[in-house]
Amino acid sequence: MRVRILALALALATLGCAIPASVPAQAPEAAPGEVVAVLTAARIHTLDPAQPQATALAWDAEGRIVAVGKAAELRRRFPQARHVDADKGTVVPGLIDAHAHVMGLAQALMSADLTGAGSKAEIVERLRAFAATIPEGAWIVGRGWDQNRWPEQAFPTAADLDAAFPDRPVWLVRVDGHAGWANSAAMAAAQALEGARALDGDWQPEGGHIVRQDGRASGVFVDGAMVLVERAIPAPDAAWQEQALERALELAVANGLTGVHDMGVSREELALMRRFADEGRLPLRISAYADGDGPALADLCAHGLYRHPSGRLQMKGVKLYIDGALGSRGAALLEDYSDEHGNRGLLVTDPQAYAAAVIKARDCGVQVATHAIGDRGNRIALDTYQHALAARTARADHRWRVEHAQVVAPEDLPRFAALRLVASMQPTHATSDMPWAGERLGQARLAGAYAWRRLLDLGVPLALGSDFPVESVDPRLGLYAAVPRQDLDGQPPGGWLPGQRLSAVEALRGFTVEAARAGHDESEVGRLAPGLRADFVVFDRDPLAVPPAELPKLQVRSTWVDGQAVYTAD
Repeated sequence: MRVRILALALALATLGCAIPASVPAQAPEAAPGEVVAVLTAARIHTLDPAQPQATALAWDAEGRIVAVGKAAELRRRFPQARHVDADKGTVVPGLIDAHAHVMGLAQALMSADLTGAGSKAEIVERLRAFAATIPEGAWIVGRGWDQNRWPEQAFPTAADLDAAFPDRPVWLVRVDGHAGWANSAAMAAAQALEGARALDGDWQPEGGHIVRQDGRASGVFVDGAMVLVERAIPAPDAAWQEQALERALELAVANGLTGVHDMGVSREELALMRRFADEGRLPLRISAYADGDGPALADLCAHGLYRHPSGRLQMKGVKLYIDGALGSRGAALLEDYSDEHGNRGLLVTDPQAYAAAVIKARDCGVQVATHAIGDRGNRIALDTYQHALAARTARADHRWRVEHAQVVAPEDLPRFAALRLVASMQPTHATSDMPWAGERLGQARLAGAYAWRRLLDLGVPLALGSDFPVESVDPRLGLYAAVPRQDLDGQPPGGWLPGQRLSAVEALRGFTVEAARAGHDESEVGRLAPGLRADFVVFDRDPLAVPPAELPKLQVRSTWVDGQAVYTAD
């Protein structure tokens, strides 16, 4: 069950993150290395094997942890330090979303929220309300529709929008970001572009699919076909982008995130984030991954891996694509979709071009992360990695990643361990997809689908995330989905494919220790131990002790980065 977040997000974005007087927003001036604060709490889960639990931690003026231990002991050792009292709260290491899209969330927060809409009529109703808030004649853009939630469970058409919006262009991105829905005005704008090829006919764009009826474009564009419409949308100005990013960052820290692995960041987006970092406006850490074999990767190869002096922003990896998404039947499968014979999905990148990009990144010392959802997509990624990593120039501790690893042929699962890969997976994808995944795949293929437990038991590190804005930015929902594998209504009883469930501590490690390790950042974040950054979250209750059904209801009391509160609940 998906959670509607964007309406809430717009409200949260307007809230001030005021810090109580006892927890000043800025630490007093102190000499480097001098202990400036001691936090005490009912319980601190450090996730550090040397000292798993504590009731206090101390950090210095640079925001690094100096000591972890018992409250009385640390108060006695550092009597001059500011005391931060978390009272009966529980502290855990800062939560890191290992796969998300910061600018995607930013753009979604400035668009019509279609998440969870149960019919096309509801979509139109929301669009009418949104259209009243933007300038007359401006494109109506939105995100979050999912035909699997509708009674007919079929792709929509332009005609479904034309009656309400006959002259105003409308472009709506599907919840997974791998398909778009246009009205006739939007398609006409796309067609009017100089040099644009007719949308009708029997041709298909590379790496994409135009859905047609009797040879005419119906209004749905999948993966590589989406650009045919999107290039006609006027680009937002700098002020719009800045406001959008601010909203996304505020929402992230309000939900307990201290770090995000941002998958697919362009050169221009990195420049915007860098300006925020320069101005001290990045409240969390962003590990950006270049958007494919393009200018951002070229910069890494020409100038080396990037890290901002503040430690809040870096780019050390590249995000590549091999296939589409399961919900739009774009995930590349070895056999036909069970609910659409003759369709085996899409390869959004030519395998030879993909292999060339992997080798380019390897030779530049850039970490590779590949989007692979279908069993064919995953096999191509594994085969390509195996070939590239066999070279003498391959780094031993490469930690190359497969993003999603959603449907894997059972015989391919052990290859993740053999190749020393990281499986970067999103728990809420399973609970969102479970109502229809069996129809798409058939029961036999489910044996290797959303296989968290099987991969973990093989010794494969699981870095967990959300893929926001595809799913909610709230990591508590990911913690919950990972443990009972149920929706928020507690369905199905016993969980979906319950043999693949994780324990609460395994789920928490996926959002902390393993996410940090996946980004080569375990010496900085992911645990609460001396020498590491004082990044942590204060919950009202213990996420490792409450019943699983209570995990989504945990309250974030405060979020801390470098020993500074970047969010405190009123």
